[in-house]
Formats: sequence, C-alpha cells, structure tokens
Amino acid sequence: MNYKLALSLPLLVFLAWPVSAQTAGHTARAVLIHGNYCGPGNNATAAPVDALDAACARHDACTPDGGLATKACNLRLQKEADAISRDPQQPDELRAMAGLVSAGASIMMSAREPATETEVARSQGGKAWAAYTR
Repeated sequence: MNYKLALSLPLLVFLAWPVSAQTAGHTARAVLIHGNYCGPGNNATAAPVDALDAACARHDACTPDGGLATKACNLRLQKEADAISRDPQQPDELRAMAGLVSAGASIMMSAREPATETEVARSQGGKAWAAYTR
C-alpha cells in the first residue's frame, strides 16, 4: 500500500493545478485519479463511487466554470477527505487516496474573492451531482 501511495504523490501536482470544473457538455477529457470526480475534470453524468468521490463532486459543484474554487470550497474538500482518511471503517486504499486528496486540497490555488451568485448558478448548470450530500 505504501508503494501505491508513493507512486501517487506526483499526482498532487495535478490536484494543485488551477483547473476549472467541467460540465457534462464539455468535451475535454478528464484526468481522474479516483472515481468520477477526483482530479482535473469530471464525469458529470455519473454517480460518485464512494464517500471520497462524493466529496470531490461537491468540490466540483462549488468550482465555477473557467475559474478557481473559493478558499472555503477547497477547505471543505480538505476536511472531508481528511475525515475519510481517518475513518477505520473505510478500505485502506480509499483511506490512502483520501489522504492524498486532502494534502492536494490544502495546496490548491483559490479564487481571490468568493464567486458571485451568477457564477455559482452558471457553474451548477448541467452538473448532475451538484447537490449531492452525505
């Protein structure tokens, strides 16, 4: 397991890269490291595969198209992924990936100011899992 985690650490660069959320109609290919939502881009029409993927889906939902997520949005992903990484009921591989996502979220670039209501509404159009909650 530590070997897999060590190989995954370079993916932190991708997690920290300023990437906008993508809607279902966007044709760019997603570079996912876990499930349907963790990593640059997403598979917006698919359901999250587990708790970590759901946390990533919520992060994608609060990231405006063509922009960066707010600091609060990144902090929420960091906290949710950290909680999953510490949950002994989760599989070891999921816990390791959640730790990686939490670390990546802690160094993600954030928008300078919170998104306006218009940006938030526009970014949620077409995101099938924008309202997905625990």
